[in-house]
Amino acid sequence: MVKLESEASWIDDAAGLASLAEELRRVDTLAFDTEFHRERSYYPHLALLQIAWRGGAALVDPLKVDLHPLAGAFADTKRVVAHAAAQDLEVIDRACGLIPIGLFDTQVAASFLGFSTPSLATLAQKVLGVDLPKGDRLTDWRQRPLTSAQISYATSDVTHLLDLADIISEQLEAAGRLDWAIQECAELYAEVRQPTDPDTAWWRIKEVRHLRGKARGVAQEVAAWRERRAAETDRPVRTVLPDLAILAVANHPPTSVEGMRSLRGVEGRVPRGPAAVGLLEAIRRGVELDGSRIRLPPQDDVDRSVRPAASLVSAWVGQLARDLRIDAGVLATRSDLHALLRGDASSRLSNGWRADLIGEPIRRLVSGEAALAFDGRGGLVLEARSGEPVPVVAKLPPVDWTA
Repeated sequence: MVKLESEASWIDDAAGLASLAEELRRVDTLAFDTEFHRERSYYPHLALLQIAWRGGAALVDPLKVDLHPLAGAFADTKRVVAHAAAQDLEVIDRACGLIPIGLFDTQVAASFLGFSTPSLATLAQKVLGVDLPKGDRLTDWRQRPLTSAQISYATSDVTHLLDLADIISEQLEAAGRLDWAIQECAELYAEVRQPTDPDTAWWRIKEVRHLRGKARGVAQEVAAWRERRAAETDRPVRTVLPDLAILAVANHPPTSVEGMRSLRGVEGRVPRGPAAVGLLEAIRRGVELDGSRIRLPPQDDVDRSVRPAASLVSAWVGQLARDLRIDAGVLATRSDLHALLRGDASSRLSNGWRADLIGEPIRRLVSGEAALAFDGRGGLVLEARSGEPVPVVAKLPPVDWTA
């Protein structure tokens, strides 16, 4: 364990890590951040772990030491603070074998106080009045030794997180929104723990919704093969086979390696050996795949009869977001609203804090129990419906041609 100029300890051996793990077991709150690379790999490769607690901070070198001994500290700590932690959780899971459950994400929590996906630097400046050192987004965190600028940047990423979390928590508590933030942070844990399903990998390809018939089955099977191949070889999926190549193969399924060479997007990237055999087998399976086994992308739309309601509730959510000073995207996305209107019981608006705040009022609006009205100041208000329609002065045509 070496003490750095930044007052953080540099840990790159088993003895230092064991000492850190023992110290962390005695704290009830810690903060962490990670620096990683995944531009040339399927999985994120951790290059640095930063940890802070009341009274100390440490930079751990994962290139020199196995981080699994820290799993106990992460598991025992009641509150683990991070910022924009979705990818960091995945990295920690791979490095330590677990995800800290008591997560408090300062970016997520701050979104309930009027911030819209704020950066850590923005929060530190606005909440703490602290200007964090600027870092180079493209710096190579795998180089050793790290520069003093890298060390300063990496340390500052965690040393202010605990103070930020305390102030944000106090303000959320005062606003009655702390439970909302805690529930939202818990969703990050659930999302990271969801395994990747290769059979739905084709959903991420642009233009797949235009595929029809057998082309869908081929796209599903080939994209699944690509996902598994990328994971096995730890390569970005695009380097295994580009999206354009999958679309070309789906529309014109080849039966041989030679047949693949002329397809757009495949030129020069035709797999060889066992990989070629695997790809051709995936194409064959896709051609023969029964339509009932095709995993279609979820429909993000509503029946035509409900579209007026979708426009209404979207306008109301926008007004509610302004009234509460919360970004509308945090309250409900377009997909959330459509899922609720389709009657999807798993919709985010049917569960948790959103159910009472948004889901139930929308149910009342759609069922006719409530109505939207202008408040006279340019805003919208949801109110109990009177049941008394305003008369419209207009004569009916002599013949009802719509009957």
